[in-house]
Amino acid sequence: MNRLTRRIGDASARRPWVTIGAWVAALALVLPLAGLVGGSFVDDLVAPGSQSEKAMDLLEDRFPEASGGSAVAVFAVPEGERIDRHRTAVEAAVGRVAEVEHVTTVTDPFTKGSVSPDGRIGYVEIAFDVPQMKVRPEQIDAMNDAIEPVRGDGVVAELGGDAVFINAETPTSGAEAAGLLTALVILVVAFGTIVAALVPIALALVAVAAGLGSITLLAQATDVSTAAPTIGAMIGLGVGIDYALFIVARCRENRAAGQDNSTALSNAMSSSGAAVLFAGGTVVVAMSALALTGLGFLTSIGLSTSLVVLFAVATALTLLPALLSLLGDRVHKGRRSLRTRRVKKSDGPEKSAWWRFAHRVSGRPWPYLLAGSAVLLALTIPALRMETGFPDAGNDSTNTTHRRAYDLLAEGFGPGFNAPLLLVADLREQGVDAGGIPELSRRVADDPGIASLGEPWFSAAGDTVVLPVLPTTAPADAATSDTLERVRGIIPDNVAVSGLTAMTDDLTRQLADTLPVFIAAVIVVSFLLLMLVFRSVAVPLKAAVMNLLSIGGAYGVVVAVFQWGWLGGLFNLHETLPIVSPLPTIFFAVLFGLSMDYEVFLLSRVREEYDATGDPTESVARGMAVTGRVITSAALIMTVVFLSFVANPSPLVKMMGLGLATAIVLDATIVRMVLVPASMALLGRAAWWLPRPLDRRLPRIAVESVEGVEGVEGVERDDVPPPPEPTPAPTARIS
Repeated sequence: MNRLTRRIGDASARRPWVTIGAWVAALALVLPLAGLVGGSFVDDLVAPGSQSEKAMDLLEDRFPEASGGSAVAVFAVPEGERIDRHRTAVEAAVGRVAEVEHVTTVTDPFTKGSVSPDGRIGYVEIAFDVPQMKVRPEQIDAMNDAIEPVRGDGVVAELGGDAVFINAETPTSGAEAAGLLTALVILVVAFGTIVAALVPIALALVAVAAGLGSITLLAQATDVSTAAPTIGAMIGLGVGIDYALFIVARCRENRAAGQDNSTALSNAMSSSGAAVLFAGGTVVVAMSALALTGLGFLTSIGLSTSLVVLFAVATALTLLPALLSLLGDRVHKGRRSLRTRRVKKSDGPEKSAWWRFAHRVSGRPWPYLLAGSAVLLALTIPALRMETGFPDAGNDSTNTTHRRAYDLLAEGFGPGFNAPLLLVADLREQGVDAGGIPELSRRVADDPGIASLGEPWFSAAGDTVVLPVLPTTAPADAATSDTLERVRGIIPDNVAVSGLTAMTDDLTRQLADTLPVFIAAVIVVSFLLLMLVFRSVAVPLKAAVMNLLSIGGAYGVVVAVFQWGWLGGLFNLHETLPIVSPLPTIFFAVLFGLSMDYEVFLLSRVREEYDATGDPTESVARGMAVTGRVITSAALIMTVVFLSFVANPSPLVKMMGLGLATAIVLDATIVRMVLVPASMALLGRAAWWLPRPLDRRLPRIAVESVEGVEGVEGVERDDVPPPPEPTPAPTARIS
């Protein structure tokens, strides 16, 4: 692996303008192509094998006019007025909506009687000839333009319903730019030079731009979730900056040790470059594992994020060495330039606070291990009460038209109006027949959670019937799930319940069922990868346990803030929310991969020191001394980037931002500073034990010296002091 990354880096450094030109050409091709032929993003919310999928497939096959998407246009006037005073303007708007592409029917609120009891609020039902997932934003915009003239008549007019809620385009908060600016400040402080700080930011932006363009092209070939670009950008910014940071820091360290620029860069690509390649591969594996859930929208998020991470790795291995070769000493000169002086042995790692703290922890490992574990376990407690569900339109910002329509409909017709269910009966199958539909309706209506039932709607062939049902509670209310379960318990075998509320409920159940399998698969794969790299059983096992603790703590913080409302005002939350069902799965994949990044960068240096000294305690202290500053800077940058997404209007993205930021903080502080040195001190030499049968069978990973890395006289160390006895910088090689 180290030979591969060295060759790639050397080739890019020898021909920097060719490499830069290739990246410019790639962006010039991908970005315009994405704008011209890129697809739209949709959320496939169907749980494979579920009852809701069965119902939707039946409708699409036999009753296509009932399988199309639906929306509502809501009209309201102030208290004391009646909507029928504006009948002419509303009916004109109805006519304009009917002319929008893919709209098949539009009801008249005055002839159908869809006006609230107080006469203030009326709604128009809009039916499409395409499924609700396929309604495009441009059609929503056209409908919004169609009802706009009514607003000039003093009427409140809003668009809502499932098709509008699912396909509405969510604007970004703009806080991401502030996150990048803060990351730049952190890099300037860490490196002491603007040039070195700008390089990781530039590479991250290139990786994200190329990744998002590729995601848009992917959407042309398959369904890609609306959340995929935002999550991909979030992860891409974080890892893009981090990967470049690790290589730049190692290059500066090599340069400070007396190597010329080309040698320092080549050796950095061989060591840190190999670590970047392995770490990025770990993130890709974790994200690709989302396909194990069997859910299309999660698979698309995993593939999309993997694309961005691959571009981040590619820029770090090719574009970065090209830029560094052109910049030369300008990357290294800054607040602490490479001034000539003699390196003193007294400037060893014992001068580092990281070295001293690691020895303090390893001197009393049990108290530190128990205290750190207790903190993480305490933070995990709220996660035991986690309630998952899909957010509904009532959880979105009041700045959106579908949220305002949701509120008006709940006010005028009850909260259950926003959670319609569809009972779909297959009259060809054994069970209820056409004559039994009235009795079925009566039994369903007797349930205390049902507000009303509509008239049965028979297909032209008479072999399929649809029965609209309205519950008494809101879509995301736990009582609605209870009602759905009771209804499914009384209907015959040839009847299935569908509708967006039923579909999201089925998804929530499937995600809960597959999460343990998914977690086990990711842990096993990560364990095997780390065992291959470090030739150890205890190290990957320890890493898995500690990652689970930090992830559990982050889960707990998210539950406390969003579900319980603790410190909600700090995050601009005005109400409590259930944890978005896909979040635990996505979150675990992302964080496990990112945590392995820090694990690889820290433990590769620890293993290097252990091979040089044979002292398990001292090797941890020295490993922390040479990586502590860089890993802390990387973690701080990633935390800032993730926190900037908390301002995003999407509940899923907001929760992801806070959860990932929390987990990175826990991982970089309690785990890396306390639990790692404490556990390694307790394990001693056993930390690097591997059974001989495994040692013989597993592919060999060797740690080898890089020539010319020894410290020399006349050069000041730039990042950290050298050890008392100079140690060659190793690289990992898979043979």
